[in-house]
Amino acid sequence: MKKSNNNNISISIIGSRGYPIVYSGYETFVKEVAERLVVSGIKVRVYCHKNLFIEQPKMMNGIELIYIPTIETKILSQFIHSFFSMTHACFSNSDIILAVNVANGPWGFLSKIGRKKTAINVDGMEWLRPKWKGLGAYYFKMAAWLATRLYDCIITDAEAMRQVYLKEFKKHSIVIAYGANIRYTNDISLVNKLGLESQDYYLIVGRLIPDNNADLILSGYLASKSNKKLVIVGDVSYEDHYASNIKEKASKNVVFLGYIRDQNVLAELYHHCYAYLHGHEFGGTNPTMLKAMAYGCAIIALNTVFNQEMLQAGKFGLFFEKTTVSVSLSLQQAEQPHNCMAKLRSNARNGLTDNYNWDQVSNAYIKMFTELLIYEKPKIK
Repeated sequence: MKKSNNNNISISIIGSRGYPIVYSGYETFVKEVAERLVVSGIKVRVYCHKNLFIEQPKMMNGIELIYIPTIETKILSQFIHSFFSMTHACFSNSDIILAVNVANGPWGFLSKIGRKKTAINVDGMEWLRPKWKGLGAYYFKMAAWLATRLYDCIITDAEAMRQVYLKEFKKHSIVIAYGANIRYTNDISLVNKLGLESQDYYLIVGRLIPDNNADLILSGYLASKSNKKLVIVGDVSYEDHYASNIKEKASKNVVFLGYIRDQNVLAELYHHCYAYLHGHEFGGTNPTMLKAMAYGCAIIALNTVFNQEMLQAGKFGLFFEKTTVSVSLSLQQAEQPHNCMAKLRSNARNGLTDNYNWDQVSNAYIKMFTELLIYEKPKIK
């Protein structure tokens, strides 16, 4: 990205764990976009969870870092952190506050008091996720509604998600997806050290929560009688009945690797899997599936409008329905002679259109910020 004359724009980013740690899609987004914004000449401030950082430099890679404490609870930690971050940002010299996570919808009222321009990346349909039943589901639906009323710009990461916000909240949004960096294998030994061989295992990557459907995929895999292994990367950081039940099915063929912090190891797991199995249900553009595309995986995904959009209606992957039988049949077909797995692997990276290029993603944010400062609201195509 070439440096341009954006020196008069100052942005505060709230709602993630911080920079430069990368735990999830939000942190990856903040890292990739914030670094590019700095190169473009924009002043960037990122709010960080104070207790997650042993070292707390004030600046890193041209990004100003503000460390805000919070009360550590399973549910409210991020919520409280975002409140204090938004409050601080409202009294700062930032021109625009960019929030990530629809849970921060209510904090838009603070920016109204502080008379700051705001944008929010709302991500997925949190109110439909099984873990947020009852009061939690109500809160996220309310937070999404408030976001559409209190923030100057709503950012959705997929056209299908734009349609959701248009239907549910009668609100137009700007579609800006996430990006991915193309990578090729360079060290198969990292996979071999885990007792795995290239093309001899299916791969799942994601937290062990109901809306990622690891239990469904596992049941379908067992029913398929596949001779290949199933490798599951991910866990939850708390005691959980759902996750425990899944992990009880560990065997020589069902391998749980937990969290993989080494990004080189994770990348090689993607590179050498027979197919990446994607069960995420309620999000828009999913970062783990983008990685699977960028790393050259054959992809078999749950049939949702979001996954259909990412895989271009089957051009870059196959789909299964939300039944054990459908998963089982998909795996059986994937292992038939003359299947299309090799073709999908060779073609996967071609699915990363400009929509999923980090430079293009960052340019779209710069355009949105510029229009937000010039007009009351950015132009909606």
